[in-house]
Amino acid sequence: MALVKHKRGSSKEFPQPQAIKGKARTEKREQPRFTSQFRSTISGGQGEGQGRTLDLSAGGCMIETDLPVVVGASFECRIYVPGLDWPLRIDEAQVRWVKGNTFGIQFVKLHPDEEAKLKQVIATLDEEINA
Repeated sequence: MALVKHKRGSSKEFPQPQAIKGKARTEKREQPRFTSQFRSTISGGQGEGQGRTLDLSAGGCMIETDLPVVVGASFECRIYVPGLDWPLRIDEAQVRWVKGNTFGIQFVKLHPDEEAKLKQVIATLDEEINA
């Protein structure tokens, strides 16, 4: 998989993936998350829109978008990862929190093939930060 690596401090648009350290608050995540800059689309009962995946884990992600969303909403999500022939397709994602124009989703339902692709993307991101 060909993901673009950038040096820290680079003026490039996409920062190098990195694990995000937990803050002083209680962390509820079960999987590590990685910063990312992947284009994404969401569609469901609240309409359709485009966004940008800002961080990614095996269990969910954070998306920035102008589309208004509410906690508890469910929709389909596609994440366009460089190097993949097709976007990752999350059949059902549920909004867990909203803050301004960003929100966090939990991956509720995805096909086993998509789950395998997601795990490979996560492994690649992990390799890049540990290289």
